[in-house]
Amino acid sequence: MSDQDYDRDHDNLDWLAEDEHSSNASSDPGEEGHRSDGERVNSLVPASDMLPERIYLLPIHNRPFFPAQVQPLVINRERWEETMRRVGNTPHKTLGVAFVGEGGVESLDHEDFPAIGTAVKVHKLKGEDQQIQFIAQGVQRFQIKRWLSKEPPYLVEVTYPKEPVDAENEETRAYAMAIINGIKELLPINPLYGEELKHYLNRFSPHQPGPLTDFAAAITSAKGPVLQDVLATLPVAERMHKVLPLLRKEIDVAQLQSEISEQVNAQMQDRQREFFLREQLKVIQRELGISKDDRENDVDTFRNRLESLVVPERVQSRIDDELNKLSVLETGSPEYGTTRNYLDWLTSLPWGVTSQDKLDLSHARDVLNRDHDGLQDVKERIVEFLAEGTFKGDVGGSIVLLVGPPGVGKTSIGRSIAEALGREFYRFSVGGMRDEAEIKGHRRTYVGAMPGKLVQAFKEVEVENPVIMLDEIDKLGQSFQGDPASALLEVLDPEQNVDFLDHYLDVRMDLSKVLFICTANTLDSIPGPLLDRMEQIRLSGYIAEEKLAIAKNHLWPKLLKRNNLSKKRINLSDAALKQVIEGYAREAGVRQLEKQLHRIVRKAAVKLLEEEPETVKISVKNLEEFLGAPIFRKEKVLKGEGVVTGLAWTSMGGATLPIEAGKVHSLDRGFKLTGKLGDVMKESANIAYSYTLGHLQEYGADTDFFDSAFVHLHVPEGATPKDGPSAGVTMTTALLSLAKHQAINRPLAMTGELTLTGQVLPVGGIREKVIAARRSDIFEVILPEANRRDYEELPDYLKEGMTVHFANRYKDVAKVVFKD
Repeated sequence: MSDQDYDRDHDNLDWLAEDEHSSNASSDPGEEGHRSDGERVNSLVPASDMLPERIYLLPIHNRPFFPAQVQPLVINRERWEETMRRVGNTPHKTLGVAFVGEGGVESLDHEDFPAIGTAVKVHKLKGEDQQIQFIAQGVQRFQIKRWLSKEPPYLVEVTYPKEPVDAENEETRAYAMAIINGIKELLPINPLYGEELKHYLNRFSPHQPGPLTDFAAAITSAKGPVLQDVLATLPVAERMHKVLPLLRKEIDVAQLQSEISEQVNAQMQDRQREFFLREQLKVIQRELGISKDDRENDVDTFRNRLESLVVPERVQSRIDDELNKLSVLETGSPEYGTTRNYLDWLTSLPWGVTSQDKLDLSHARDVLNRDHDGLQDVKERIVEFLAEGTFKGDVGGSIVLLVGPPGVGKTSIGRSIAEALGREFYRFSVGGMRDEAEIKGHRRTYVGAMPGKLVQAFKEVEVENPVIMLDEIDKLGQSFQGDPASALLEVLDPEQNVDFLDHYLDVRMDLSKVLFICTANTLDSIPGPLLDRMEQIRLSGYIAEEKLAIAKNHLWPKLLKRNNLSKKRINLSDAALKQVIEGYAREAGVRQLEKQLHRIVRKAAVKLLEEEPETVKISVKNLEEFLGAPIFRKEKVLKGEGVVTGLAWTSMGGATLPIEAGKVHSLDRGFKLTGKLGDVMKESANIAYSYTLGHLQEYGADTDFFDSAFVHLHVPEGATPKDGPSAGVTMTTALLSLAKHQAINRPLAMTGELTLTGQVLPVGGIREKVIAARRSDIFEVILPEANRRDYEELPDYLKEGMTVHFANRYKDVAKVVFKD
């Protein structure tokens, strides 16, 4: 065929017409083949001695081609057009098909071709767009003898190996019968194998085990490499050993698929049958007048809920109106769904249902002591609060605010109060809340409207007098959607919450029986009107002894229990526990302490699994193996001229605050502040500077010192913002120490604000500041006289060993600091 002829007829190449004509003339049934689309293709299969010694190769990558197969192949036109043209120019029209793996045929080397392939006759060659289609009729296995062209078009010299077979052998015949029976078993359960395949199967008999085995392998879904191994196995008996398990596996998969389909169909039929029966039952009941539709069922459900409730008259009137409306609405209408949801909420609330309070002070003390170590003043305050409720008859209508640093147990104390009272407990965090609808609900006109958190709390606890905790109330947000803090005013005001109105319910609710407990880290961000409605209970930080007791009695046992470990497996000494507290968890609360103990448990668990000791012992000596180097070192009190230790309060608890004053040069007069100070502390520094300049002679300092001195006042840890009205006395002492050239050579700390006339004003956070002083081994402090009562109310264990001086005016401070 010339190139011009090929280009003219490339869309319908049928250069095998003569061969097909001769094949159709053959009436030998043993040479009949089939196309995959059902059209029979009769071709005279050439005998092995008529097959060419040189053939062109076509690589395929999905699965190998077997001699017993007749199926269409589609190949890339651009890559294999020349190969197919040359095959078409041969008299035998035979092509070698070889499986080259599942990776593709784009980048091949001649070494990628297997030694064994299948010679096929090419029928019905057609070219369409970028593809060439033809029907391949498997003829016989070939073995590559020599490569004549290692680049496309691939040309090889081949031999056609014999396939040793003893068809009369009993084992061979038994295998052949097993394969035929397996194929027949596969046909009815897999619809992929149709009637044409049954006719095709009739061509094979136990006396032709080779083609039968190849056909059985070809119809399985085994992987390409497995099938190539079958193709390369020449002895028929050995080949049958490999194919029969593949066929058996195919039958098992087909049966499983059939069972799954039957189960799915059975389920669908059952559901359809149930649906039809239910519909018939509804019609029968309706005809007999004994049925209830969905609307009547809903109305009965809501009325049954109200039987055990004491619903206020105004609420009952609203419910009756809504029930009447529900009874006339169509169940499929949107308004029906809205009304039903509204009634669902109204009838789910515990109208008139309350729990009995346990106003037993000894029980309350037992619960608080069991759940918390330390905090004796807080516990007493709570017991006093409950004692007051004993005489009133209940503790409802109270709003308690627990204020303290993170991790001191505010939330857990709220739970303990609820347990001591025998009340239901409900907690939700208002931190970051920006939408007042979270408190007062959405109006029902909105899509997806819901009641507020308080109504949801009532539905969950099922009583009207629970303990409701509003966590993180100092972190309320505000946005264009409203001000939640203002919405809380109605909730927390005892004069208003008797008639609390939720926008969704649109009926008045009584919140006066609820005990509200709020938590906050600081009071600065709580709006004044909201703060005015709360009774404050301040939780200060823990000292080391309290943390030690909390860790031994609560944190460590809880961690061991959570991880299914015992004290015998992990032994933590008291000295090591104290070192954890002082070196790794010095914050006011115990949350960081729990994290560090958790680290110890994790690392000890690794040792138990890898090294398999009976016990892992943690002591001071090996503590750094578990936690690394200590985060906190022993704080050294700074000493020297112009250096004074102050006491400060932060949201994380008390802290020591060293203040340094130094003379920079004598070129001119000046005053400089550093340390990221807030406006209040800057004003305190300026007052201290002015007071010191005006009273140098009174305190025996160099009266000319500041005339030519440029003074720099610094508060260390400059990256940490600092503000608050309690550093005036400390700054004045630092400046006076610099002017007197007299250092404070003993551990001494002080706090207090100073006026321009020298009066010492009271400050807050006395407990936290005393704890901070003890933590730094400072047992001598100066406090304002107005804070004497605050100090005397401290627990005895905090005051033990402390020397406290109280000052009305700064001259009282100077006498203590600069005594000879």
